[in-house]
Amino acid sequence: MKRISVIGNAGGGKSTMCRKLSKALNIPLFPIDKIQWKPGWTPASYDEIKTQHDHILAQEQWIIDGWGNWEIIETRFAASDTIIFVDHPLLVHYWWALKRQFACIFVPRVDGPENCPMLPMTLPLLKMIWNIHYHSRPRLLELVNSFRADKQVIHITSPKELRMFTAKYCL
Repeated sequence: MKRISVIGNAGGGKSTMCRKLSKALNIPLFPIDKIQWKPGWTPASYDEIKTQHDHILAQEQWIIDGWGNWEIIETRFAASDTIIFVDHPLLVHYWWALKRQFACIFVPRVDGPENCPMLPMTLPLLKMIWNIHYHSRPRLLELVNSFRADKQVIHITSPKELRMFTAKYCL
């Protein structure tokens, strides 16, 4: 594992797992949220995102955590040797996302975009989780499965599987 794409719905533990994996494997971590959002939740342009994303893909090793548009996701998956899809039941994503939102009142999110407070984004986040689960997830699952023959695909479907993966690779 040297070029790792991590994707899944919000609140699934991806970022925490990515930080541990980055440290354990000594591979740089690039959260997509830091690329696609400027301060104050101002979206970066497609060209800005693509330029930074392509620069990361050109590196020998990386872990990229997050979404982006479909073209960027497909390009990232094609360049990956490993795709990790964190795909818990919907209620797990809601519960963990709400816990994170509450925690951000007291401690800022370490991997979030700069000067982007989390609390005001709670309702949009909950709507996004719903939309991803019911609208984007089927397409994502199809895309992930299309790479199974050429890539290592790890499909994590429960908190228990996430803990087992983290124990195996991140300690």
